[in-house]
Amino acid sequence: MRKIAKFFAIALLATLAWAATPKQNAAKRLQDAAEVLQEIMNVPDKSIPTEVVEHAKCIAVIPHEIKGGFVFGAKHGKGVATCRTPHGWSAPAFFSITGGSWGLQIGIEGVDNVLMIMNQKGMDRLLSNKFQIGGEASAAAGPVGRHATAGTDWKLNTEILSYSRSKGVFAGATLDGAWVSPDDASMMAFYGENATPKDVLSGKVLPPPAAKVFLAAVESAEEQAKKES
Repeated sequence: MRKIAKFFAIALLATLAWAATPKQNAAKRLQDAAEVLQEIMNVPDKSIPTEVVEHAKCIAVIPHEIKGGFVFGAKHGKGVATCRTPHGWSAPAFFSITGGSWGLQIGIEGVDNVLMIMNQKGMDRLLSNKFQIGGEASAAAGPVGRHATAGTDWKLNTEILSYSRSKGVFAGATLDGAWVSPDDASMMAFYGENATPKDVLSGKVLPPPAAKVFLAAVESAEEQAKKES
């Protein structure tokens, strides 16, 4: 009897998830991204360094990216990004990330990823229609801790510093080779037909009320960095 009840409970949850509108799904992604960033920043001595947060041109969060594979790996996720403007952080733009990797790996995993875009060249990549991490855009695993270690090269030419938090069993994959492109369906659902990612990230579009939860998490991370610098 319990098994039957559990089956119907799972079926009901799946039905409710399917019934959500694209706009509701976009708002849920913003909420998830806010929680991911807050949780990562609140880990003692293992968060994103204050120097990285202070110098980042843009911040992108991919909550619950799915990776899986046996020798050949694949990844797919949907995220949100915001960039600095003269008037503060921009409204969030929605994007998708897809790609593959080759290496010794097995299993399936849900991963939360944070990408810190560190210079103008990286920001220009994000504003473009599509780019490849580790190909067109240089990327590296970001330093971890309250402060970046002296002598590290994170300030130099690396366009993207990546961070991840694992929730399953997986090993061997990186973000290198992944393609980042606009999530047109979510952009249209959230902003309407005329808002492009470039317009949104450059500050030409005002943030809707549903974006406040994510932007508040970004601003909180920045304030925390300023206090600890």
